[in-house]
Amino acid sequence: MAMSESLQPITLTDKAAGKIKELLGEQASGSEQALRVAVRGGGCSGFQYALAFDAPKEDDHRFENQGVAVVVDKTSMQFVFGSEVDWVDGLQGAGFSVNNPNVEAACGCGSSFQVKEDTAERATASV
Repeated sequence: MAMSESLQPITLTDKAAGKIKELLGEQASGSEQALRVAVRGGGCSGFQYALAFDAPKEDDHRFENQGVAVVVDKTSMQFVFGSEVDWVDGLQGAGFSVNNPNVEAACGCGSSFQVKEDTAERATASV
């Protein structure tokens, strides 16, 4: 049974997938790298995203979307599940943006966010 796109923990827009393939193609070790989507404490709203190219680690969640390998560590997964990564090229500059359905409040910088209380409670309960 094939996995449908809607069940993917993280999805990529066409623009994001194209940009990631382009960036990985420029790196010598690109074929061994994946897009790491992570959440770190900090920022003006409590959490911020950290996107980077990284080799998958043993306990990562791994999946593929549009031919791009994506990895998420177990702690970050509870905060980013269901998110979509997009590539935005606008007046504020170009970069990846995360559209996250779990976010309750975000600040103007666009890289910091708060999650809904029930998400945070589930996160602490599972620790």
